[in-house]
Amino acid sequence: MVLAPGGPGANARTAVVWEVLTAAIAEAQAAPGRGSAPLQVVDAGGGTGGFAVPLAEAGCSVTVVDPSPDSLAALSRRADERGLGERVRGLQGDLDDLPQLVDAASADLVLCHSVLHVVDDPAAALRAVAGVLRQGGRLSLLVGNRNAVVLARALAGRPDEAAHALTDPAGRWGEADGVRRRWTPDQLAELVTGAGLVVEQLHGVRVVADLIPSAALDLEPGAPAALLALERSLADRPPFRDIATSLHVLAVRR
Repeated sequence: MVLAPGGPGANARTAVVWEVLTAAIAEAQAAPGRGSAPLQVVDAGGGTGGFAVPLAEAGCSVTVVDPSPDSLAALSRRADERGLGERVRGLQGDLDDLPQLVDAASADLVLCHSVLHVVDDPAAALRAVAGVLRQGGRLSLLVGNRNAVVLARALAGRPDEAAHALTDPAGRWGEADGVRRRWTPDQLAELVTGAGLVVEQLHGVRVVADLIPSAALDLEPGAPAALLALERSLADRPPFRDIATSLHVLAVRR
């Protein structure tokens, strides 16, 4: 899998996830005895295809499961416009519906990006995800980081809300918080392991990208490229990784 220059992997807010996926897919495609069949990818909550369409362009067969019919319609149009209609299909449903929509042990890769926080039982949802992965298949999981929201509320002049997020079981800063659940790196690793998966990589996503105003980047020549390089270098280095806005896990079903 090769991402085009200037493509999704060139964005400092998504580069780390794309680079992890690029390496994982290349490894899967090169596995001995695989043959030439396309990798089977499931994007749970994939919406309009921000990940699905580039993955299809890279040769994968992608199934997007999403509860929004409008998003799925936009996905279909987007895929058709790029001549990818045969490689991308959309199914209406949510993460809890995955076992009914996707065959067991059929997926080489499942994407679950910014979805887990809305389900009622994240542990059960991840067990469902594990069930559709074939042996050796991988999960790409992206969630909100509790540590980041503690710092964000403190820097916003809301120390009481920061303290609340630090101790709240769901990592929320208060009743007005629009996110239902966040995790620390250790909590996330434990959750994934409890679903029967083995954590291979854990990265921070948007370690500093959300802290720098875009206007500041426009003023300094070469700043966007420098930010991208910095994000890459900090993504797997504690303590920087542990304060990123989001956490990304790549896990495998053994």
